[in-house]
Amino acid sequence: MIGQYALLGTVALLPVLVFLAALIYYDSFKVVPLRLVLVALAVGGLAAVASYWIGGATMELSRLDFRDFSRFVSPWTEELLKGLLLVYLIRTRRIGMLVDAAIIGFAVGTGFALLENLYYLATRPEAHPAVQVIRGFGTAIMHGGATAIFAFLAVSLAERHPEALLRVYLPGLLAAVLVHAGYNSLLVWPAVATAGVLLLLPPLIYVMFQRSEQALRHWLEADLDSDVALLQSITAGEFGESHAGRYVHSLREHFSPEVVVDMLCYLRLHVELALRAKGLLLMRESGLEPPPPDAETRAQIEELRHLERSIGRTGQLALRPVLAMGSKDLWQIYLLEH
Repeated sequence: MIGQYALLGTVALLPVLVFLAALIYYDSFKVVPLRLVLVALAVGGLAAVASYWIGGATMELSRLDFRDFSRFVSPWTEELLKGLLLVYLIRTRRIGMLVDAAIIGFAVGTGFALLENLYYLATRPEAHPAVQVIRGFGTAIMHGGATAIFAFLAVSLAERHPEALLRVYLPGLLAAVLVHAGYNSLLVWPAVATAGVLLLLPPLIYVMFQRSEQALRHWLEADLDSDVALLQSITAGEFGESHAGRYVHSLREHFSPEVVVDMLCYLRLHVELALRAKGLLLMRESGLEPPPPDAETRAQIEELRHLERSIGRTGQLALRPVLAMGSKDLWQIYLLEH
């Protein structure tokens, strides 16, 4: 019996795992480490276990029947649990690219679906194997796609509103819950539900994937030019005569001279490290494996962290008009460091 469950689960999940592998393979920049994908799969499985216990207690308290509960309540619980890892990675600047978000989000959903499908197979042995496989495949695509959409929207909005919470994560959560609830409403017809998610989610994820890579290339080109120009003006001693330089010097009215000097050092270091990080991304796009950070780079990163503490949160916010401090810009320093 266990062998039959394993076989049915493998048949149902194999296409989804192949799709996840394809996302990783076609990622031109290859910055998502395999260990993070494996962690995402494991966290998705843990989220499935947690949702089982939370869902059971919630259904008992709400006194809803299973069908209404699966339509109106469980999508919220499950998408919230699946999204926790993504929120942590985005808030700690470990995800900065939309491509990364799609891969990690889909991996979390796949891990969730694996545990959920095994539970379904074990509790409904009377179901026809074809129904079990169709339902398992559709559920896996739905969970992976819904979490990928959540991650994609959250990263996009975090770039525009890095300090916001509801504005960053609520739209993605609503979109994921809508997909999830729609799928659960169609589960009385497993083939229809599976066909629906197959027609909607894989093409949508593919389009998101392609557009995110195009947006990343555009950001690299535009940001590279601005970083080079800023570094050249600092190196040539012309920064003080520019609008940005005059703005930084005007901060002496609000900060001590020592802090303003640290701001100037932070500005230069951040630009230098950002250029190195962009060089790393360009090497990966060309199929080259960049060398690990050398001693000089590590020393510069340590100095940057020291300067961040010195100028404080207020000082970093004051530099935003001069220095790009979006989620992608902060993520590239993390990428260089790791």
